[in-house]
Amino acid sequence: MDKTVLLVDDDKKLTSLLKEYLEGNGFEVFIAGDGSEIIQKLENISPDMVILDIMMPGPDGLDVLKEIRRIFDLPVIMLTARRDETDRIVGLELGADDYLPKPFNPRELLARMKAVLRRVPADGVMKPSGGQVKNGENDGMMITLGGITLDGAKRVLCMGKENVDLSAVEFDLLKVLMSRPDTILTRDQLMNLARGKDYMAFDRSIDVHISKLRTKLAKHPSGKDRIKTVWGTGYMFLEKI
Repeated sequence: MDKTVLLVDDDKKLTSLLKEYLEGNGFEVFIAGDGSEIIQKLENISPDMVILDIMMPGPDGLDVLKEIRRIFDLPVIMLTARRDETDRIVGLELGADDYLPKPFNPRELLARMKAVLRRVPADGVMKPSGGQVKNGENDGMMITLGGITLDGAKRVLCMGKENVDLSAVEFDLLKVLMSRPDTILTRDQLMNLARGKDYMAFDRSIDVHISKLRTKLAKHPSGKDRIKTVWGTGYMFLEKI
């Protein structure tokens, strides 16, 4: 794939194994044992993706993720050995693109990496937050429903004169929902359509992203909820409210 990955984890045995495996599958891998000076490292390496452990000495993975998201819009997959789902939920809320609990099969990590990277430009993803990020076919499409516009070229949500930045996952989900107004979509359908068939979603991750989308959509002057929950089934975007 000719992609560069920054692997941030203090587990030397794991990073050595992953480096060998990922390099055998076409990635160039750089390793950092902790999250210190993360911005300088990102600027020096210019990776296409970050694989980030939560439990590390010094700043933990969640603090590092906040620092990354403050400046950069590039894919981040979180790793953790904790069984509590709180870390996963917080990581997703902070803008992680995916989450993988330890221990895991390197093949699963590779599948998730490929699924996420299919949503970014061929010329790299090291862009300031709000930059353009490619998303498969119809990248430049513009969808307008009920005074809300999803701008595929700028990857932003437009409401009146205000542009609202969306994470990569949020944009992909909203694009699928707005492309099929008043249509019920299950969680599996949403993630397959938005992120690709290799994307292995957790039900809870969908709920977190939808919740964040609702908060951003609520900035519309109407203040009404545009995404309806169909209990036991999934979600749908309401064209008229």
